[in-house]
Amino acid sequence: METQSDMMKDSLLHQFLVDGLKDIYWAENRLLKAIPKMQKEATTVQLEKTLGEHLDVTRDQIQRLDQIFDKLGLKAAGKKCDGMQGLIDEGEHVIDETEEGSVTRDVGIIVSAQKIEHYEIAAYGGLAQLARTMGHNEIAENDINYDASTETK
Repeated sequence: METQSDMMKDSLLHQFLVDGLKDIYWAENRLLKAIPKMQKEATTVQLEKTLGEHLDVTRDQIQRLDQIFDKLGLKAAGKKCDGMQGLIDEGEHVIDETEEGSVTRDVGIIVSAQKIEHYEIAAYGGLAQLARTMGHNEIAENDINYDASTETK
């Protein structure tokens, strides 16, 4: 018997899901490079530690995305995420425009990290709902189920 997810493999909805997964996969991999730069520019130990925790979660998210691609029978691949690139560029601009070692720079880094976090929450929430709609309940509940409580506040 053909399942709902089997019937949708050739649908535009399926392609939308795959494109969304590629988008967030690229974004997470790009964050592996961006977060250490933010960490280096942080002036407080607490901010540096919090960004390090976000980096650990980012690595975990990439592993979960690898598993999702595998479960869908696809090779894990990224597609440039213009939204995340814009947020990262904005964060780099904040660093360039603030005084090194200043609290102002830390505030800018925190605001930039929160924007990135909210983008991730929205992306994963949308992907989880789309996966549920398509009958990929295991993926939606176990793999895409994004836990923002472990991220930068």
